[in-house]
Amino acid sequence: MQIRTKKDRRERIRLRLRKRIRGTAERPRLSVFRSVAHIYAQVIDDFTGRTVAAASSTEPGLKDVFSGEVRGGNLAGAEAVGRVIAERLQSHGITRVVFDRGGNLYHGRVRAVADAARKAGLEF
Repeated sequence: MQIRTKKDRRERIRLRLRKRIRGTAERPRLSVFRSVAHIYAQVIDDFTGRTVAAASSTEPGLKDVFSGEVRGGNLAGAEAVGRVIAERLQSHGITRVVFDRGGNLYHGRVRAVADAARKAGLEF
């Protein structure tokens, strides 16, 4: 794969990470996807290919959290998604995950999701 664009670079890094990161039933993979306007997080058991839980800034259920300055494209919105995904996992009885940054740098909104999930009780 030749790297011609930023998207190609991110995809190459994502594939390199996925060679090493596997989600199990005891410790599923917390995958974060970041677009310009929104942020998405899902927890995946790679052995069964099943999504355990998901949260995103586009969900109608999170509209009460997203008011004023809190949006999916800023740090406050990313923290809200991190808290929600941690609460949903704890309701399933899962407290340990493997973090998958999806080829993005561990910085900004990706880091905000991770830190908020840790504060809400997840271990990784």
